[in-house]
Amino acid sequence: MMEHENERMSYSFEPSDESSGAQGYHQTSYDPNYNQNEHKNPKKKNGVGGRMVALLVAVALVASIGGSALTTVINNISRKNEEANAKAKETMSAQTVEPAQDDSQDTATENSSYSLEKSALPKSLSSNDTGKSLTPKEVYAMNVNATVGIATQITTNVWGQVASASASGSGFILTSDGYVVTNNHVVEGATSVTVKLYNGDEYDAEVVGTDEMNDVALLKIDATGLQAVTIGDSDQIEVGEEVIAIGNPLGELTFTMTAGVVSALDREINTDGKPINMLQTDVAINSGNSGGALFDMNGNVIGITSAKYSGSTSSGASIEGISFAIPINDALRVVYDLQQYGHVTGRAYLGVTVKDLDSTTASTYGLPTGPMIQSVEEGGCAEKAGLQQGDIIIGFNGAEISSYTDLVAALNKCHSGDTATIKVFRGGAEVDATITLDERPTDEEVASQQQAAQDQQQSQNGQSGSGSGSNGSSGSNGSGGYSYGYGNVNPFEYFQIPGFGN
Repeated sequence: MMEHENERMSYSFEPSDESSGAQGYHQTSYDPNYNQNEHKNPKKKNGVGGRMVALLVAVALVASIGGSALTTVINNISRKNEEANAKAKETMSAQTVEPAQDDSQDTATENSSYSLEKSALPKSLSSNDTGKSLTPKEVYAMNVNATVGIATQITTNVWGQVASASASGSGFILTSDGYVVTNNHVVEGATSVTVKLYNGDEYDAEVVGTDEMNDVALLKIDATGLQAVTIGDSDQIEVGEEVIAIGNPLGELTFTMTAGVVSALDREINTDGKPINMLQTDVAINSGNSGGALFDMNGNVIGITSAKYSGSTSSGASIEGISFAIPINDALRVVYDLQQYGHVTGRAYLGVTVKDLDSTTASTYGLPTGPMIQSVEEGGCAEKAGLQQGDIIIGFNGAEISSYTDLVAALNKCHSGDTATIKVFRGGAEVDATITLDERPTDEEVASQQQAAQDQQQSQNGQSGSGSGSNGSSGSNGSGGYSYGYGNVNPFEYFQIPGFGN
């Protein structure tokens, strides 16, 4: 059996008791089998082995080896793919179907040095409308040169042992002057990033910006005249439409096409406590496809392949054919902010730390289930609206709230400056509060504010010796708290509510 390299990082929500049904969402990444290029820094070419490991908020780093026979097979496959692609292009040329190109090559100047500020993203991106539905073969030939492999280097320190490891994923070229889009989890924590084109050229890349909440990252390479993808309208996609993905599954089979249909729209997929709106497809997505492009039958990108649902049911039946992609309309809103500001602007921000009140605790004290406010940011919108420590949030803009995830999903539909109505349970009664939502600060500012709130809460608990909240509401410090991408805080494990905003 051919084995493949383990992904660097995957988010999984699998039951702790695997015998009762091991299943979960996985976000995967791949290490391409790079060829040596005399004009770029040479990359060692290795066969790789291992199998995917799913971890919760953790990084999996696996060193592995492979045989020369596998490398020979892969090289033969690659050569045949190139020959097939050349023939497909000739056929498409006769049909007047042109490869997607970006005409903005005038941004390059002679002897110019590489800079992240070399050019802004174009105000609009081209879309391809052939007037007919293309075949998967035609879509592949149109776009394979606009897809890339992404390799990263990561340095880890485990129990004082420092080690360097490789990890990677897929991506696609957004503009002809070198902007590349991929998933955040593909490049998160990387000390170096390398982009490999279909023609074998390799470029060192800089990370322009990343967004953990929507799992999107924007890279820049020092290149011009590249073939870029065309962009579709993911809001117009309907269930049943054919789609294809181009990516790098298993760490060896680079620039592979898989095909399927759109299975469902607006799936709220919860990865590491962050609900993200995604398209559901039955396209085969494996370790290595993360960050790759999902195309419609006009040859336009309509999504970023990001996750799959895998495992088995309690009866032992395997789960197949369930994969997810971030809609390109959502991703581009993030990408443009990353290029201009380095972070996403306009996100709604509540300015509180909360802890889910589980059903057992709630039943014991006669309280509703929901996120209970542990601290309120001084001077923030929550304080101005009168929210207090110990309030249990049970409603937001008319939607029932029974968990932290519900609250984040509700905030995801809002922008900073929006006015919202929050229903809380306080002192045995329901109270409505009107709040004008703040704009979410940068990750660094949020982490600093969160740490200050945690220090204050722990100091108060140390003085009182109790986890009781205000107004007689229980502030139980038992298990069940969450962290929102900033690390667990023991013993209370509070998390910040950042909101999303589109």
